[in-house]
Amino acid sequence: MEAFYEWFRWLYEATGINLTIVYDEFDRKRMISGFWTTVWLCLVCIALSIVIGVVGAWLQGSRLKWTRRGVQGFIALFRDTPPLVQIYFFYFGLGALLPRIENAYGIPEPVLTSMQWAIISLSLFAGAFNVEIFRSGIEAVPKATVEAAEALGYSRLGAYVHVVLPLAVRICLPALNNNIVNLVKTTTLAYAIAVPEMLYVSKQIWSDATNVPEMMTFLLLAYFFLVGCVVWAMARVERALKVPGIGL
Repeated sequence: MEAFYEWFRWLYEATGINLTIVYDEFDRKRMISGFWTTVWLCLVCIALSIVIGVVGAWLQGSRLKWTRRGVQGFIALFRDTPPLVQIYFFYFGLGALLPRIENAYGIPEPVLTSMQWAIISLSLFAGAFNVEIFRSGIEAVPKATVEAAEALGYSRLGAYVHVVLPLAVRICLPALNNNIVNLVKTTTLAYAIAVPEMLYVSKQIWSDATNVPEMMTFLLLAYFFLVGCVVWAMARVERALKVPGIGL
């Protein structure tokens, strides 16, 4: 590997293309850490946003008027405001109101870290869209199917979990895939509250090495690769859940 690293050092000296994330061990470790932080942030936010969507869509069908209105208010709040403003609200607004705790050195620190606030904010943001996506899938399931499930003795929750949701997921997968792709790209906003993901680490590296063009090119390709993996995985899920003959 040393010869590989040295080639990139030679490339810098010969052409000025400065990829320190390859030949400099410190920058390389920082970028690898930033990449895995981005992956972890994406996976946790995707999982939580899907849970929020499933639960929210079920609550939208509640017989209680105020429950339905509460879900509508949640959707309106997080769908109609910019995600960056939401992150700032949670981190600087809500975070400032929470009590501080002392760490092992007796220094007061926030209850939640910037990473945890980013996960909460981005999950709620994507979850609001997922509620509507799952609702559209649920409404596409024939009412006769739901009535048949209830006739077999399923409760409302049982029919939702065992009958309606599996069918609705197949219907709403294309829209859900688009929202997940958007969520992965939106995780770059965590940079604004100093979450050490790829964009934040890149900013640190280009500040030290003044190699902005190289780092921006790397970022573009890295996110192209990351989103491409998500699209490929979701396409596999779509094919696996496809129901032949009924277009789902």
